[in-house]
Amino acid sequence: MLGTNCYIAVGERSGGCFIVDPGGDPEKIAGKIAETGAVPEAILLTHGHFDHILAAEELKKRYSIPVFAGKNETGVLLDPMKNLSGIYTEPETLAPDRLLSDGEKLKIAGLPIAVVETPGHSEGSVSYYLPREQVLFSGDTLFLESYGRVDTEKDAEKIRSSILEKLFALPDDTVVYPGHMDCTTIRHEKVYNPVYYTL
Repeated sequence: MLGTNCYIAVGERSGGCFIVDPGGDPEKIAGKIAETGAVPEAILLTHGHFDHILAAEELKKRYSIPVFAGKNETGVLLDPMKNLSGIYTEPETLAPDRLLSDGEKLKIAGLPIAVVETPGHSEGSVSYYLPREQVLFSGDTLFLESYGRVDTEKDAEKIRSSILEKLFALPDDTVVYPGHMDCTTIRHEKVYNPVYYTL
């Protein structure tokens, strides 16, 4: 209902793939995976809000794959009021199989991935940076000429720091795939993102 972006990242050499933020429509996601011919190896969550997790449990069971999330996001994932499913849909919880820390290095589907803690939109929000491909999955931290919702002044300070100090430190040519809306680049956001003057 919120137009969340779900991504399937395919490692062409490995024949594997991973899924980022399966927010709904598990059959549609499974169909897209089948089109790629790749074998799912993991589900990566940028954060625990309902519109990013509702298809995760079904896809986890279908493919027998683990769910990864930031180490500070468990409270959101396990609480329907915090993940907002208790407000907008049927209450849902999701227990991650592996908790990730800032700077942790992964290799899934043959693709090197760096975990970047980006709190603000939620306490345990993380982004996933693929240095070889110069790709960033930013969840609801960084959008095209925008940024994620924040609830308090403290959250605003956190998301500002996450964007300016961590994400804007990435190479300018990095392509950003956000949780909503169209993709962008770090170079574009350094010029046009209102985070500089609205938080």
